[in-house]
Amino acid sequence: MAQYDNVVRGPLKLKTEAKIAKPKKHKKHRKEDAKEVCAAEIVPADKEPVLTRTAAEIECERKRVMRLMDTILRRAEKSHKQRIMEFNEQMDSMSEHFDIPKVSWTK
Repeated sequence: MAQYDNVVRGPLKLKTEAKIAKPKKHKKHRKEDAKEVCAAEIVPADKEPVLTRTAAEIECERKRVMRLMDTILRRAEKSHKQRIMEFNEQMDSMSEHFDIPKVSWTK
């Protein structure tokens, strides 16, 4: 155990020149910055918002909303029960050819 008595514990201290002192950075006051941003975002009520979309974009959005409303109305025509009844009738009219084939011959 005498071999381990001379072990240096802790970080290595290398011989280097004195460190150059860097100037400390000052923290900006976030509250003041937030107030400035909020003040810049407030838009006077007498100014109208500027539209940034083109006429084609507006028309495309209008047609998308119309298609969405049409889809919603079409789906709301039938109840879930009616859809299931139609599906079952369709499955009954199909031939057995579309059934899943038997996988195992042993059973």
